[in-house]
Amino acid sequence: MEKTEILRVEHLKKQFRLSFRQRMTEGGAKVKVAVDDLSFTAYKGEIFGLLGPNGAGKTTTLRMLATLIKPDGGDAFIDGISVVHDPYGIRGKIGFLTSELKLENFFTPDYLFDFFSELHGVPRDVREERKKELFSLFGIDRFAKVKVGNLSTGMRQKTSIVISLVHDPDFVIFDEPTNGLDVITAKTVTDYLSRLRSQGKTVILSTHIFSLAEKMCDRIGVIIGGRLAALDSTQSLIAGTTLEDKFFELYSAAQGGVS
Repeated sequence: MEKTEILRVEHLKKQFRLSFRQRMTEGGAKVKVAVDDLSFTAYKGEIFGLLGPNGAGKTTTLRMLATLIKPDGGDAFIDGISVVHDPYGIRGKIGFLTSELKLENFFTPDYLFDFFSELHGVPRDVREERKKELFSLFGIDRFAKVKVGNLSTGMRQKTSIVISLVHDPDFVIFDEPTNGLDVITAKTVTDYLSRLRSQGKTVILSTHIFSLAEKMCDRIGVIIGGRLAALDSTQSLIAGTTLEDKFFELYSAAQGGVS
């Protein structure tokens, strides 16, 4: 069956100027290359995993795809729309969850869902139906009127996920969606990722949890030092080994054989 390409990343590049203190830990370098000539594709109805150590460029890549920061070079296209030339067109088509999303403590999940639905132009009747479904699925309904500041860490994370999906996007970017969650809440999140895939939606998933990537992802790209070290189906990538062992093999090779 022929796959439908929904994401095409072409030679993305991004570097950041370092502060004086940062230069001390980067050997005196004035800039850090976060993403270096990165290219890959993702297809409709798959979970594509981005795996890499801290500082590898995963989050920077996702932030460029979500149009939160602009590439220094290259481009990416989501459903044919350029992140460089039409960022507003991109924002209406994607859902983006990051650990950096901070919810104001004095708002409630109910208010936040309505607020972000209006930002996305979701009709009131559709909004109410979708809120009921998602709040029930994630167990938020009993806490809908509770201020965010009084919610547990897991409930705040689930509220963040629901808010990122108010407009029912076909392309979803999740940066460490289970980070800091207990096993029950994490299971709710991973079950929903599978549900999104079964609905034909595309999920880009960044994680440092090998077992999660191995279980959930159809294909995996390994980023080390801002570059793509490997890209293949999960099954082919880990053939005869585990994802963790394969990752450290790639990491050791990228470090010149020193792990």
